[in-house]
Amino acid sequence: MTAPKLALTESDLVGLAADAVVIGTLQGTGGVTLAPGAEAVAAAFDGGLPKLLELLGATGKAEEVVRVPAGDKLATDLLIAVGLGKPEAEGEVTAEQVRRAAGASGRAVAGLKKVASALSALDLGAAVEGTVLGAYTFTQYKSDAGKAPVGKVEFLAAGGATKEHKAALKAHTAIAEAVATARDFVNTPPNDLFPGSFADRAAELGKAAGLEVEVLDEKALRKEGYGGVLGVGGGSERQPRLVRLRYVGPKARRKVALVGKGITFDTGGISIKPAAGMEEMSSDMGGAAAVIATVVLAAKLKYPLEVVATVPMAENMPSGAAYRPGDVLTMFGGKTVEVLNTDAEGRLILADAIVRACQDDPDYLIETSTLTGAQVVALGKRTSGVMGSEEFRDRVAELGSAVGENSWAMPLPEELRADLDSRLADLANITGHRFGGMLAAGVFLREFVAEGVQWAHIDVAGPAFNSGGAHGYTSKGGTGVPVRTMAAVLADIAAND
Repeated sequence: MTAPKLALTESDLVGLAADAVVIGTLQGTGGVTLAPGAEAVAAAFDGGLPKLLELLGATGKAEEVVRVPAGDKLATDLLIAVGLGKPEAEGEVTAEQVRRAAGASGRAVAGLKKVASALSALDLGAAVEGTVLGAYTFTQYKSDAGKAPVGKVEFLAAGGATKEHKAALKAHTAIAEAVATARDFVNTPPNDLFPGSFADRAAELGKAAGLEVEVLDEKALRKEGYGGVLGVGGGSERQPRLVRLRYVGPKARRKVALVGKGITFDTGGISIKPAAGMEEMSSDMGGAAAVIATVVLAAKLKYPLEVVATVPMAENMPSGAAYRPGDVLTMFGGKTVEVLNTDAEGRLILADAIVRACQDDPDYLIETSTLTGAQVVALGKRTSGVMGSEEFRDRVAELGSAVGENSWAMPLPEELRADLDSRLADLANITGHRFGGMLAAGVFLREFVAEGVQWAHIDVAGPAFNSGGAHGYTSKGGTGVPVRTMAAVLADIAAND
């Protein structure tokens, strides 16, 4: 993606030379009203702007976009009013409302060279994230790319561009760019993004950010005993990889391990998936994409933490070399797993990676993956399921929801562990029934987390990929979830631990 250039402005937006000015509107029982930040623009219309907007059909509902010819009222010819929806209690507008409105405006101003936005008067960080992510497009493979994203956006800095404004602009721009990086990875087709090329791109990003980089190829994986990664990746001519990216921040007080599932394409292996919709399985590396983007973000924002990403990458294919139902794999660290279904492959490569990550003695471990269809059944396409150590699980879920990546804490019922018992190995990779599939996967992963490590598993099987139309600041295809959740958790650990 080519991201728009971002800047702050202290202008009242009336005399600012731009192709369009964006203001917010609110939905109320008495009709549409103008959101804070639009006062100067409203004055230029002699108080008649709300009535004009209503004549044009505006209601202020969330993500509504209404274009108003500015005439000689403003230095620009076009005013764009974007709906924020109904205010919360006491007339407050949430950051998520601002993000979604900014996302809608980011799409609406595609093709323009310069735009000014008053949404920043409500929440600068949310306006920045929403605008950049709403403007996101992935057109690398299109001969006709259509309208380019807006070239530049200037955000109104209410009361003057202070150090706090500049810091917020920098931080939230970096966060939005990290999400866009994850989206780019997910949207790249599997003939171009496979374990080797994925590892190369991750290493390139890591080196550019000053990270320590280690890449294990199939020979190194075999030498060190990564049985899960090798088992899953053995059916493909494109051999697996494991990437390690390490950031050590200034005065690092805590160590955080990040682990992400990197299945660059998932056919299901011998337990092959139905053909319908299988093309979306190129997104099965969404967790890995998010983890790579997040550790690079940590370096950009100089968190006072040590953050180590461990990312297993494999392609799950059926062939004469593929692993089979009934095979027993010896995982990294020595634990054995009986494979009952080769389509439950993500937990196998994650088990290897979790054990390796725990060898670094982290204080916290966050693992994320498009792990189970059961997550979508339980929580839908837009809410992640979070499991793990209860206190840390709840902390991750709360922070994720606070930044607009809806998350819900889920239990790890003890009775499900017995359902993973195997007649041959230490445990099986699935239960013998279809009940609580998301929870059973979490129980499986828990078996590989070292004693004393606070950990959270974020299942983003639905939220990582948007198969419908664009909404808010979420584009069609890869969404970049849960980059912003992990960034919020890292920031919280840095500030409060």
